[in-house]
Amino acid sequence: MIEAHGLTKRYGERAAVTDLSFTVRPGVVTGFLGPNGAGKSTTMRMILGLDAPTSGSVTVGGKRYAEHRAPLREVGAMLEARAIHTGRTAYHHLLALAATTGIPRRRVEEVIDVVGLREAARKRVGGFSLGMGQRLGIASALLGDPATLVLDEPVNGLDPEGIRWIRTLLKDLAAQGRTVLLSSHLMSEMSLTAEHLIVIGRGRLIADTSVEEFVRGAASGAVRVRTDEADRLRALLAGPDVRVASQERSVLEVSGLSSDRIGRIAADAGIALAELTPQQASLEEAFMELTKDAVEFQAASAASPVSAASPVSPVGPVSKEGQPV
Repeated sequence: MIEAHGLTKRYGERAAVTDLSFTVRPGVVTGFLGPNGAGKSTTMRMILGLDAPTSGSVTVGGKRYAEHRAPLREVGAMLEARAIHTGRTAYHHLLALAATTGIPRRRVEEVIDVVGLREAARKRVGGFSLGMGQRLGIASALLGDPATLVLDEPVNGLDPEGIRWIRTLLKDLAAQGRTVLLSSHLMSEMSLTAEHLIVIGRGRLIADTSVEEFVRGAASGAVRVRTDEADRLRALLAGPDVRVASQERSVLEVSGLSSDRIGRIAADAGIALAELTPQQASLEEAFMELTKDAVEFQAASAASPVSAASPVSPVGPVSKEGQPV
């Protein structure tokens, strides 16, 4: 179990994390979400003792990370999969890690098989693809057979088979009673893997809830209606606060009216409905809606004054020759 209490981290005048409290419980995969700059990486570094909190505390299994006699056996982590000496083979990288905590050589062999690196185990890491590097990072996290896993973007660079494999692996580990904290920007994958969510923005907690409740709380409010008399029904539904869109001739997407109200209007007019379905937001839509006021870095819109005709240097003022000054 991971427990954070009033966790705060400041860098000078800037607060990266502010009064953050949450609990990551065993037995479920917990997704850790937030826009870029939200404080996710800082929080994970504090969990692993890589950064010291300005105030507050965070424990894993009831202790600070540094208090565990053999941390690798308690917490498996992957924050940067490619933080590996490129001249070593995958096997010798894992063997060196194992030696620091008294992990037997047979465990190295086991995790190599678990992550599917048997054929590449004796190859130098410098020649690994991004996906192979990810698998080695996950092997490193699993090496101590830990009760807790903290993984940042574990599916990055994996092919579809690899993504499916890591999804199944994480669910299986959680089913064994382990604590699994997973950070990712891939909302579609998070919706298939995580059961619980911790969402932060600008260093503060936004949501701590199940995926189901999170999505339900951001329901789109639209209703899908299918009928052979779509044009006639559209006219009957028209109103100042009602929006009716249509991508197909016999299908209407109605916002501003409940499904019950639409059904009554259709029934009173004798219009038969083949479908009347309230639309549920996706995890991505729910995330975008909930974090829209916590986004630190936003791209310019099409209406932005920045255009090809008015270039702006990313490095500041430039000279007449176009060089930074």
